[in-house]
Amino acid sequence: MKHKLKYTRFNEHSILIEWPSIIDENTLNDVLNFKNLLLNNYIKVKVDVINTYNSILINYELTIEDIYSEFLYLKTLYFNSEEQSSVKPKIWEVPVCYDEEFGMDLNSFSTENSMSKSEIIQHHCQPIYTIYFIGFLPGFLYLGGLKESLYLNRKSIPNLDVKKGAVGIGGNQTGIYPQNSPGGWHIIGNSPINFFKKDNDNPCFAKAGDKIKFLPVSKEEYNSILNLVESNSYEPKSISV
Repeated sequence: MKHKLKYTRFNEHSILIEWPSIIDENTLNDVLNFKNLLLNNYIKVKVDVINTYNSILINYELTIEDIYSEFLYLKTLYFNSEEQSSVKPKIWEVPVCYDEEFGMDLNSFSTENSMSKSEIIQHHCQPIYTIYFIGFLPGFLYLGGLKESLYLNRKSIPNLDVKKGAVGIGGNQTGIYPQNSPGGWHIIGNSPINFFKKDNDNPCFAKAGDKIKFLPVSKEEYNSILNLVESNSYEPKSISV
């Protein structure tokens, strides 16, 4: 099904394309299919295409001289495209240690949501999450699919030093901090793997449309994986969907 999209001049070098404000996988697939179509069709003109839950921002290298002709081109490209999925997702396994050494907010989270810590871990590991887009920090994955039982508003006072690999919950989302950073999410564990390596051809191993499955590991398993990561001997594991 084709959506009614909104096309706006964002600035002299950019166009914003917006889908209806719905966060679901059908919308995401349409966004990603159009993003791939744009990247494959803009050959002579250099562009950077960035997606969110339900929008695309096209950044052109040169100033857009005739905005209405460009709008018409984009609309025609979208409506003439075939309605088929070009997205081939993978499920990435992400090890997480929920030991209290890493889950600094497990106790308070347990109290706020009237759940035991083991229930929090169980509910957090059950879903297969969808990566909607990557942003905020390089390698920060915006994930959809958190169980409602784990919803909790962000902290009123952010933590100024959230550690790399911290796994947190904020509102109706969960995510992993790819580097040390301030943050207002409730930290319930830590993953020892790297989510962004700037020297790699693909700095982030995952992409929008892929899936994430959290795997609980012991502290000993965590340290073993961390040693492999630090010696560049660890590669994230995935299976094709």
